[in-house]
Amino acid sequence: MRKLLSFVILFSCFVFFIPFLNATPQHGIAMHGSLKYPKNFTHFDVVNPNAPKGGELKLAIVGTYDTLNPFILKGSPPAGIRDIMFESLMKRSPDEPFSLYGLVAESVEMDPDRSWVIYTLNSKAKWQDGDPITAKDVAFSYKTYLEHGTSGQQMAYKKVKEVDIINDRKVKFTFNKVDGKYDGEMPFLMGMMLLIPEHFFKDKNFEKTGLTPFLTSGPYKVVKIEPGRSITYQRDPNYWAKDLPVNKGYFNFDTLHFDYYKNAAVAFEAFKAGDVHAREESDMGKWAQYDFPAIHNTLVKKIEIPHQHQVGMQAFAFNTRRDLFKDPRVRRALAYVFDFDWLNKSTYHSSLTRTTSFFDNTELAAKGLPEGKELALLESFRDKLPKEVFEEPYTLPTFSKGSRENLKIARDLLKEAGWVTKGGQLVNEKTGKPFTFEILLNVPENEKIALAFARNLKQLGITATVRTADASQYTARQTNMDFDMILHFWGHSMSPGQEQIFYWSSEAADKPGTRNYPGIKSPVVDSFCNAITNAKEREDLVAAVRALDRTLLWGHYVIPLGHRTKDCVAYWNHIDHPPLGPTGLPSIHTLWAKRK
Repeated sequence: MRKLLSFVILFSCFVFFIPFLNATPQHGIAMHGSLKYPKNFTHFDVVNPNAPKGGELKLAIVGTYDTLNPFILKGSPPAGIRDIMFESLMKRSPDEPFSLYGLVAESVEMDPDRSWVIYTLNSKAKWQDGDPITAKDVAFSYKTYLEHGTSGQQMAYKKVKEVDIINDRKVKFTFNKVDGKYDGEMPFLMGMMLLIPEHFFKDKNFEKTGLTPFLTSGPYKVVKIEPGRSITYQRDPNYWAKDLPVNKGYFNFDTLHFDYYKNAAVAFEAFKAGDVHAREESDMGKWAQYDFPAIHNTLVKKIEIPHQHQVGMQAFAFNTRRDLFKDPRVRRALAYVFDFDWLNKSTYHSSLTRTTSFFDNTELAAKGLPEGKELALLESFRDKLPKEVFEEPYTLPTFSKGSRENLKIARDLLKEAGWVTKGGQLVNEKTGKPFTFEILLNVPENEKIALAFARNLKQLGITATVRTADASQYTARQTNMDFDMILHFWGHSMSPGQEQIFYWSSEAADKPGTRNYPGIKSPVVDSFCNAITNAKEREDLVAAVRALDRTLLWGHYVIPLGHRTKDCVAYWNHIDHPPLGPTGLPSIHTLWAKRK
């Protein structure tokens, strides 16, 4: 009996440890495929590992800030604070689709089915007060975000079944299944979670705004604030991770200073005067007019970097929560009177290319007709999708044949949807209510786009008013989905994932603070978002993203604008940068000041 009991105990212990036998500690993890950088790598290829340290970088921000808390919806935090003050367990590689390498964590173990992940912390990791970063801090960070974080954090972190503190330096996250599957991105999301110290936050109100700097572990500290006007960060000479491979070539300036300006014109004048050291120019008309003494004296350099990366989607977004925009025929009709070609020529010197995909300029974009795995995904919902999804490549209206034909198509669509013209005004056939709405903007620079659109809408009998709100008012209205139409930009990486749920899912539609601004509630979209996070191989991811892209486009939730085919940057010549590659603009944290 004693031998049998001993065997049972031994067998139970063995069974308990079986999951751990399936994984070994690694220096990094890749979402799909294998890692680019080996265990003994010294630095990322996109940096200069020998960049000199020192000097100051001054940058301009148009807008304001009113809080140093970057984790809540209330208030506007200052530029840079998340990137240079807070750290995560792992750091994302800048030149791979989605790979993470050790930062606060020196190694990671991940179950093959991604049902759990274990992070072992670097023994040298410490907060700026000298206290070590422990597994308790990791667990505290997770629990704090789950209870008090943004809607996006709560949506993601609720997929964590439990967090176990194995010892001071080892923490394990176990995940819940979603629709019978584990979300393959969850180990990565936990690896990118920004860490906060328990001993600093445990007695504080995490959801409170304020201008008192937090205790963090990153390479910089806040040393001076002028609320709403400027903020200055100083590099910490005792930063614990300055020599890690993931940080080599980064954080080269002793001082980072951000000045805030009311508008882009004033910020540009500050750059010309040398009070701002570098700027990216999005206005091609202004770029052509960079004609001031410092340019002629070669004190300021201009560079143009052709796009070889994702460009995102900037578009007018309909709020389908409004009765006015619930009918896709109405949304499609309005797109017929947005004259992108005229706007591009008259305002942007023909420098823009029309955006025709949420994932334009990448292999993720839905082009032509669906085929292969993408088609198989779409076929599952054939009865819930417009027939055009399967029969026509998605295209946007153009004015090549003149505006008269576009106006006729738009009027026909509006008539089908129950709108008629009376006395030059478009009204609802049943209620007699006029078709009027507001385009809400956050910067005056976009007024020229919205006003041009409003003029064309007038030809349909539609009255569109343009309103530019201040930063705090715009943020509040956007956060609470209190708008008819906004002009918004959705960015993405080369490996889309959980953020697509945050952008487009039914769950996100009614949650303040998400980016489902159109208010999309579609089981088809939900399914494709989940297929993205569950994709095991790159080809499965690409197929799911294309299916999502095509579904969103044919839903007519937005009117796409355009994107530049190159990045335009000007900088004073005491600033230098690493070699430019296919990833496009270098991170400001890889720049450095030339030695005098």
